[in-house]
Amino acid sequence: QAQLVETGGGLVQAGESLRLSCKAPVRIFSRSGMGWYRQAPGKEREFVAHITRNGSVRDYAASVKGRFTISRENAMNTVHLQMDSLKSEDTAVYYCAAKSTILSDVRIPTIGQYDYWGQGIQVTVSL
Repeated sequence: QAQLVETGGGLVQAGESLRLSCKAPVRIFSRSGMGWYRQAPGKEREFVAHITRNGSVRDYAASVKGRFTISRENAMNTVHLQMDSLKSEDTAVYYCAAKSTILSDVRIPTIGQYDYWGQGIQVTVSL
């Protein structure tokens, strides 16, 4: 079973907002930087955002910078992705991922460096 569980997806109109959440087991969350990826039909999975283990650094894909905000809610072992001003181009399956920092602490992990993935959740933005 998936150890990361995404919630909060759905269908919205362009310009509206959604907040995705991803809950992880504490043993994973407490030791990991957390990221979000997305994959649109016919496209490769692409980086969206990442937050370091201690929450000190946040990075975003250029396509979402200024519109999306990644954050950690440590008490709930949950990472959020607040998505504002959504565009139809944001339509995709969104995946939560965790990169353990036990052996290394990469600011922006590559897709292959993440250790755990959620099952993905659909976000659809209509025109």
